[in-house]
Amino acid sequence: MKKIWIVLIVVGVIVLMLGGWLIGGLNRVVILDENVTALWRQVDVQLQRRNDLIPNLVSTVKGYAAHEKELFTEVTRLRSQWGSATTRAGKIKAAEGLGGAISRLLLVAENYPQLKASQNFLSLQAQIEGTENRIAVERNRYNRAVQAFNSYKRTIAGGIFASLRGLSQPAEYFEADATAKAVPKVEF
Repeated sequence: MKKIWIVLIVVGVIVLMLGGWLIGGLNRVVILDENVTALWRQVDVQLQRRNDLIPNLVSTVKGYAAHEKELFTEVTRLRSQWGSATTRAGKIKAAEGLGGAISRLLLVAENYPQLKASQNFLSLQAQIEGTENRIAVERNRYNRAVQAFNSYKRTIAGGIFASLRGLSQPAEYFEADATAKAVPKVEF
């Protein structure tokens, strides 16, 4: 009778350990997925901040550089694309294009000395530079969360747990636009 109790206790401990491992694995994949989602929201908040600042910068620069209408039209179009994007992939693509257009807009401002001296422009430029830095930080955090989530899902146990939770699709990285990889030409 004593041997049966020992066997039952050992089996019970093994079942509890396996159950704990299963629950822990199922919870971990959800926690990683929620971390990716939360960090994407932070990226989204910073992109929205940028999107809200652009009309002010465009208005300020427009007053000095009326003939750069094509660039202003492009910035407005890209801003609208970002605002109307409904998927994470769509917002990533629109944000990448908008970042390039903002860089060109700031370069336009360099050609107008009176604009560079405008207090409104200097303030807006500082706000946009700060926003771009915030976006870079949040994109980096988001991509690290995506890496942790995707890496875990590629492990044997993680893949099983992700499938059981319905999280088998890999999360999308926020990647640099192809034009951002080109070396900028600097002339004096």
